[in-house]
Amino acid sequence: MYSIFNLTNGGIILDKLVINGPTRLKGEVNISGAKNAAVAILPATLLINGVCTIDNMPNISDVKIYCNILEELGAKITWTGKNEIQVDTRNISCKNVPIDMTSKFRASYYLLGSLLGRCGSAEVGVPGGCKLGARPIDQHIKGFEALGAKVDVTGGKIVAKAKKLTGNHIYMDIVSVGATINVMLASVLAEGTTTIDNPAKEPHIVDVANFLNTMGADIRGAGTDVIKINGVKELKGNITYSVVPDQIEAGTFMLAAVASRGDILIKNCVAEHLDSVIAKIVEVGANVEDLGDSIHVWMNKRPSKAIIKTLPYPGFPTDLQPQMGVCLSLADGTSIINESIWESRFQYTEELNKMGAKITAQGKSAIFEGVKSLTGAPVYMTDLRAGAALIIAGISASGTTEVYNLDHIDRGYENIEEKFRKLGAKIQRVTE
Repeated sequence: MYSIFNLTNGGIILDKLVINGPTRLKGEVNISGAKNAAVAILPATLLINGVCTIDNMPNISDVKIYCNILEELGAKITWTGKNEIQVDTRNISCKNVPIDMTSKFRASYYLLGSLLGRCGSAEVGVPGGCKLGARPIDQHIKGFEALGAKVDVTGGKIVAKAKKLTGNHIYMDIVSVGATINVMLASVLAEGTTTIDNPAKEPHIVDVANFLNTMGADIRGAGTDVIKINGVKELKGNITYSVVPDQIEAGTFMLAAVASRGDILIKNCVAEHLDSVIAKIVEVGANVEDLGDSIHVWMNKRPSKAIIKTLPYPGFPTDLQPQMGVCLSLADGTSIINESIWESRFQYTEELNKMGAKITAQGKSAIFEGVKSLTGAPVYMTDLRAGAALIIAGISASGTTEVYNLDHIDRGYENIEEKFRKLGAKIQRVTE
């Protein structure tokens, strides 16, 4: 429950964010590399027997955990800058990573695809991460088995083995980002051609494919309805690659501008990755200007009501649903959000209600009866994106908000309180 927990002289040490509002955010913010791309690119480095340099790497806890896992496997990780790392995988040992390391976060399952490709076997703990409801891995298993692997899930771990991986046609029964990436990782060194029908199309899937292609893979169609992977004998290192900007972080600051009635220039982002978000932001009354590699968002009135439904990319992203929920909490009128991805994504609404919001959530739908203002209160992050939403709420609310469980936000946002401070927010991290 707590970000930091120690029994020092019988006491508990924990971090919290203290936010004094309301503040109208104004200024510029630079967007970091995409978390969801970084945690797939790092295990992809296991597929080469060489060295690669990765730039625009987000300096977040999920990335640091992955670096520790790679080092456990024998990789040499060198941070050559705040956001640049060099990964040397020439001395990888095909051994099992300790279960406690891989069970800490969801993206550890990418080790299955990459280690199957390099070693012919892999074992990871059943992945953890934000508790947003059931997260089955049946599409991952289906893909691995189609390529010739045998997969067992038992005793809290996933074990995959293959004497030989052979390309095959794979149809994804549901659109799955994780399964799409995992099949790509496993198939780049397989014999023959692998076709993925009904793949996920998110920008970070395209980014992982581009990274693998830079190392010599032959992946075509990433970001479309069909991905084809022609297996190659080996991938080569000695490359430098830059991670795509994080569209979820960009969207978070765009929605912060709406909720706070602010004026923010979001730099280092790709507007076309945010088309559905921009459409809804304009719908609720904000102004948006596409400046190429920057987006200017400003808002000078109360948001209008809206109906939102989360969908796989290019639809409205589930990872921006809680942040949009803050905007709709303050909207003029009654709004509805339908969540089609995760059944437990509305946990944050209980925390917003503590701040004076009027939200009724049931199952995968929530009704937001807009209020004129929110009031500061002690609140608890229930997951990564809920954490971002509560920070935005605290900035927009009157009085003092204390936000706890910061381990969630540190997983996916780099220096988030510093970025908000530069926009004028009165926010600081405090240790009790």
